[in-house]
Amino acid sequence: MEQDTKLGRRALMGGALAMTAGLGATALARPALAQGKFPSRPITIVVPIPAGGGTDYAARLIAEPMGVLLGQPVVVENRPGGNDVVGVTSVLRAPQDGYTLLMGYCGTMAGRAAIGGLGAIDTVADFVPIGQVSDTPQLFVVHPSVPAKTLQEFVAYAKANPGQVNYASAGNGSMHHLGTELLKSRAGIDMLHVPYRGTGETISDLIAGRIQFYMNSPPPLVSLVRDGRVRALCVSSNERHPGLPDIPSLAENGMRDLPLNVWFALYAPRNVPAPIRAALTEAMRTALAQEDLKRRAFEAGSLVRFEGPEVVAERLRREIGGWRQIAEAANIRAD
Repeated sequence: MEQDTKLGRRALMGGALAMTAGLGATALARPALAQGKFPSRPITIVVPIPAGGGTDYAARLIAEPMGVLLGQPVVVENRPGGNDVVGVTSVLRAPQDGYTLLMGYCGTMAGRAAIGGLGAIDTVADFVPIGQVSDTPQLFVVHPSVPAKTLQEFVAYAKANPGQVNYASAGNGSMHHLGTELLKSRAGIDMLHVPYRGTGETISDLIAGRIQFYMNSPPPLVSLVRDGRVRALCVSSNERHPGLPDIPSLAENGMRDLPLNVWFALYAPRNVPAPIRAALTEAMRTALAQEDLKRRAFEAGSLVRFEGPEVVAERLRREIGGWRQIAEAANIRAD
């Protein structure tokens, strides 16, 4: 921990030297930090999903290094409930001063939004991105009792046993739900959807064999694969995951171009002042550039990829439209 802190401080000093000629967001961030107006107390990142999943991992990955850079602790608080509505709403109800932020998961921000699962909350209009943390293919896994070692073998097994294979999700509109429905449509198979409230419950039932198929970002699953408690079929991308070189790609299993990458991005409510958002963006950019952080994420199966607010905002708009079409085709509605 002490070593990480020292690395973070050195990264901040190096970043400050490198930014002396910078423009745009960096120019806005420096006055906000130098004047001591922000931050003057701890910052909270709200995770609207129970601990143990990819969203929680993304928040905790950046919390400590951002805190070092900003000079104030950044704490992670899990506020699950109501299919993510409880946590998301709590961020909007807090003072819009930059001290309460949201770790957004694509399933929450795009998937649930696409099916109206967040009620009156408009993730595009009500939030402004700070930046993207990671962008990672999903991992397809099965319980070892399933007689399939590849996705192609699993598809054949599911076709031979229609409606007899259970798959898990974090509820209607989650990436596990919409993504598996897309896979079902492309592969021509029939599986039973079993929604859960959190990754911890899902993994318990997966290990116990009550769930046969599951897709999720790698961090919650990699250790289970390595221990032999679940079997990896493939990753959801056309190429192999560089951190999981022994696991085949989607293309190697006879399928291509499933838009299933899982991304996580930090968001602020829309009325947080622009200079504060810019300071947060710059701290996040610098934190995610640290080699030790990227290495730890890589070993857990997560691919760090910072993107700025404009890129994240455009991706969100595009994916809401795409998932809305898939939800309509599969007759998926909000709970």
